[in-house]
Order: sequence, then structure tokens, then C-alpha cells
Amino acid sequence: MTDGNHENVPSRNRRRFPDISSRAYEHPADRSALVALRKLTGFDTVFKALSGLLPERSLRLLFLSDSVRVGETQFAHLHAMLLDACYILDLKKVPPMYVTQDPKPNAMCIGLDEPIIVVTTGLVELLDEEEMRAVVGHEVGHALSGHSVYRTILLFLTNLALKVAWIPLGNIAIMAIVTALREWFRKSELSADRAGLLVGQDLQASMRGLMKIAGGDHLHEMNVDAFLEQAEEYEAGGDLRDSVLKILNVLPRSHPFTTVRAAELKKWAESRDHQRIMDGHYPKRDEDGDMSVTDSFRESASHYADTVRTSKDPLMKLVGDLAGGAGDLGGKLRDKFNGGGGGGKASPSDS
Repeated sequence: MTDGNHENVPSRNRRRFPDISSRAYEHPADRSALVALRKLTGFDTVFKALSGLLPERSLRLLFLSDSVRVGETQFAHLHAMLLDACYILDLKKVPPMYVTQDPKPNAMCIGLDEPIIVVTTGLVELLDEEEMRAVVGHEVGHALSGHSVYRTILLFLTNLALKVAWIPLGNIAIMAIVTALREWFRKSELSADRAGLLVGQDLQASMRGLMKIAGGDHLHEMNVDAFLEQAEEYEAGGDLRDSVLKILNVLPRSHPFTTVRAAELKKWAESRDHQRIMDGHYPKRDEDGDMSVTDSFRESASHYADTVRTSKDPLMKLVGDLAGGAGDLGGKLRDKFNGGGGGGKASPSDS
């Protein structure tokens, strides 16, 4: 079976998306950043030149020598899932996939020249077949979007920041870049979750997988609706102090919080955009070159405007109030920091 012709019969009937562009499932913030980067003249050349500095060859040799490469004779069920995911998303070249010994459930897609997928034994042992299928689709989505390049750079810069931390002001510039890359990467994870759903085409399996990553192999003790209620409580609860703490808590993370991922995926699964893809209407790769940076940023700006308008987070509600011309700024700040007590004039968005 060749890389260019890896047709695979799925274990159940699922839709395939020939020539699908990654733009079909990318989160607006992720997409605008990627379009801007891809439009930069010489961007690919610069990052290819960095390959001599980045430890990519070392990583590939490490996984080859000290992990198990997935194939027809090793982790055959994962190999079948990988072929299936590439078939559904029409990824022509199947990326190498490795299983590495690590009790912590994790997966990643890295590489500058070519992506490689790595999953840990902790993840393989934790998830059932359909849950794992969504994870493999998630990583293939990263590969199709070209996320592996930036993920590799993020890993390198994070390690570099640790090595130069002792130098006065030595890691400030690096950490500024790392912080920006992490903010982008958190959005890219939401994109890849959508790709995982397009591959698995089983929302409940995707939800179960996220719950297990959060709470372990105790499904009989967990409930999807209650898990999603946690996301609702996280978004809406507290006052401005909690909003600030949320920002500080997420800054060092490369992934969004698990309940947030579940809520975002469920919202997208119920959207018209998802339904159109499932009906066969989606952007194609041969149209990618026509996507302008301006259009992409406009979509991203529209998304964030909708987020501010519909968010139940106290800080986002305050931003919405101010953008809408609501008065009594001092009173609103006092009320929000005190958990919504009296003092300011009530408005519909305070309720």
C-alpha cells in the first residue's frame, strides 16, 4: 500500500472529504495566523534554514531508536486508524507514527520537513477504539494544517528559554515569542479537535476522550452533560478577579482547558459550518491561494466580536458593555470586582 494510494475500508461507514482544505475546520484565530504566515515572502525558506538549529533530526532519531513505530506488524490497530484518518481527510502522504513509553496521556505532531505523530502509552491504554480514532484524526488535522512546524519551534524555544533563564533579561524576548506561540497553539488545538470529529464522526466518542483525559478511566463515574456544565460554570462564574485568574492560569499552557475544548467542540458540531462540511460543501485546497490575509483577519475579528457579545465571562461582558457605550465605568468595575453587588445602574447585560 503506497503513501499516495492508502485507501482503507473504515470499520463503519463514514463520509470522506476529497481535497478538503484545512480552512474548512480551522478556528478563525488559528486560520488568520496561518494565512498571514504563509503569505510572508520567504517564510518557508527562513524556517527551513532554522532546521539546522532545531533538534528535529535528534527527535526523529530518538523516536526511531527508543519508541515503537506504528505499522502493519506493530500497533496494527493504530496503523489502520492512521490510514483511515488520512483517507478521510485526503492527506496524500501518511506521516510516520510512534508510540512512546510515558504514563501521561499525550499526543503531538511535530517536524519541520515532514510531520511525525507521537502518542504515549498512557493515551493508548486510556482510550477505546472510537476515542482513539478521534485523537488520531486530531493529529492528522495538525499535519494537514501545517501546525507541526510551529509546534516544533515552540518546543525548541520553550527549552531554550529554560537554558538562558539565568542570564539577566536573557529570556524575556524568547518568552514573549513563546507566549504568543502558545496563544496561537491553543487555538490550533480547537482546530485539530474539529478535524478529529470529521475523522471519527462520533461526537460522543470525542466527548468521552476529553473527559478521560481530564478524569482518567472512570467513565462510569462521569457524565457528559455534567462535564459540559463545568465549562458553563467556568465561563460564567465569579467576578473580574476570576477573569484575571483565568487568563493567568492559561498563559503557561499549550492546550486549552479540557472542559473548554469539549464545550467548543460541541458548539461547532451543532453549527451550520459543520453541517455544510458533512453535506459535502467545503473549501478545497486548490482555492487556498485565493484566500487573502485581509479576509482571514476579517473573519477572525468577526469571531472575536461574536465571542465578546455572547460570552458570560465577567470581563468579556464588561468589554461588551464598554464597546456598546454603557456608562458608569467606575461603578461597573466596582460591581464586577465585588461579584456583581449594588452600586451601579443596572443594565440588561449585568443580569
